[in-house]
Amino acid sequence: MSFHVDSPAAVALRKLAHNRSSQLGALLCLTFVALALLAPWLAPYSYQKLDLAHRLTAPGQGGHLLGTDNLGRDLWSRLIYGSRVSLAVGVFSVSISLLIGVPLGALAGYLGRWVDALIMRCMDLLLAFPSILLAIAIVTVLGNNLTNAMIAVGVVGIPVFARITRASVMTVKEMEYVQAATTIGCSPTRILLVHILPNCLNPLIVQCTLSLGTSVLDAAGLSFLGLGAKPPTPEWGTMLADTYRYYEQAPWLVVGPGMAILAMVLGFNLLGDGLRDALDPKTKED
Repeated sequence: MSFHVDSPAAVALRKLAHNRSSQLGALLCLTFVALALLAPWLAPYSYQKLDLAHRLTAPGQGGHLLGTDNLGRDLWSRLIYGSRVSLAVGVFSVSISLLIGVPLGALAGYLGRWVDALIMRCMDLLLAFPSILLAIAIVTVLGNNLTNAMIAVGVVGIPVFARITRASVMTVKEMEYVQAATTIGCSPTRILLVHILPNCLNPLIVQCTLSLGTSVLDAAGLSFLGLGAKPPTPEWGTMLADTYRYYEQAPWLVVGPGMAILAMVLGFNLLGDGLRDALDPKTKED
């Protein structure tokens, strides 16, 4: 008699496929990725083309699907190109958090003692500040542009990744296979990189997905305050900042970028929640 045992990856994918919320989140995320990749072909106009003769054109009029803004630029085209900016912001910011937070958390969890105390107190110091205020302070010091805004958002996310990695490493390093590797004389570096960190990936994957949405929202907030992308860059927060004063005369200028931010953040959050349930071995399949 033979028994078929699914791999953990296959079980996780099956759980993810049966989760309605994660399906919706994946659909929203894939939609924005497709818009970003196909922007030159999907956008009917250049995102910076001015047409002052057709300012504040209502949706559906004059060949403009979602209307035009206060400078006559096509809103649909700017939203499509804005998905590129927002996805780039999310990926860049989360990469900074990941590349710095994971090594710090791994060292704190594995070495313990004074190394753990020093690193975690630094993380606690960063967490003591509200994230948006800390990001504003960093941008003020580094300079007012989109790149520095992405760096600021990435720095704000470092403590979260460090704490998650530390907790995972402290759990995994007590496993029998890690103790066996220590007994046979494996170096601490090999133990950490080969035996411990690969088994800490599940919570990090979930946090990366959730942090993508948070980064997009934080960067949009900084741009709305004038501390991120500058015109004519089609960043959704900047678009809101440029047009919110026209919300009574042309409400679609606010609704478009606002709904785009909402949909992208919701997509990453739903997908992250689905991944958390799918990667949890304690969660049973339906």
